Amino acid sequence: MLCEKPLATTVEDARTLVATAARVGRRDCLNHNLRSYPLVQQMRRMCEAGELGDILVIQGTYSQDWLLYDTDWNWRVDSTEGGASRCLADIGSHWFDMAEHVTGLRVTSLCADLQTFHKTRKRPKGPVETFAGKLLQPDDYVQVPITTEDYGGVIFQMGGRTRGAMTASQVSAGRKNRLSIEIYGAKSSVAWDQERPNELWMGNRNSYNQSLVKDPSLLLPGAQSYADLPGGHAEGYGDTHKQVFKRFYSSLDNPENDLQYPRFRDGLRQLTILQAELDSHKNRGWVDVPALEEVKS
Repeated sequence: MLCEKPLATTVEDARTLVATAARVGRRDCLNHNLRSYPLVQQMRRMCEAGELGDILVIQGTYSQDWLLYDTDWNWRVDSTEGGASRCLADIGSHWFDMAEHVTGLRVTSLCADLQTFHKTRKRPKGPVETFAGKLLQPDDYVQVPITTEDYGGVIFQMGGRTRGAMTASQVSAGRKNRLSIEIYGAKSSVAWDQERPNELWMGNRNSYNQSLVKDPSLLLPGAQSYADLPGGHAEGYGDTHKQVFKRFYSSLDNPENDLQYPRFRDGLRQLTILQAELDSHKNRGWVDVPALEEVKS
């Protein structure tokens, strides 16, 4: 079973899907594809190898501009279709999935602030394409009240020492799909930007900083298989889907292989973080994020 993200709109529904997949004995895959960029995997392998040292700070953003105007419309803005959250559920979940996947750490508590800048939006009377900024006439719209957020800011803890901060925005003019993540360790640091996916910045305290341009021959062994093209040939968003699908279908042909793709339980994990974010915003304070129950598969 291969499912697009989000796995569900509630923790309860996601837990049911995880349990069902385990009960029927089917392989389950969730398309958290953004972790499959070659240089994201390079960051992960650098963390695993201890090249960054103990992780101290993780920060970043996922910023877009496609819902900047009140005339911008998509089914995601409607809570009856997409659930209680929009921005953090849609793109914030990608950021947190990447942060946990790369570092191997888990968010243990957080404090979130959400904002809906457009309390009403103009819904087109006819169909409109995602990311398509159509210029319609006033009579072509219907005013609709909006409860889902345009922006979310989260400060968080990963255990007793690691700290972090992130923002997710769908109203950031000029930013098309900027998932930016910076990971600062006691030895060195790395930073990556989805709008420039084939470049990895590496920072040092006592020597020069470095910039790695994607080249499979220069990647750590665990990251090399995510780069199918030679150095100097760009790999982008479409290739991340390919990497997920390739690994999922390979696992069906070779059941004994390790499962190297996101699972339903990863979707449940992100919905658990999302629920904590919603609770934190509602209560105006810190909320603990429960550990994900182990579900055998």
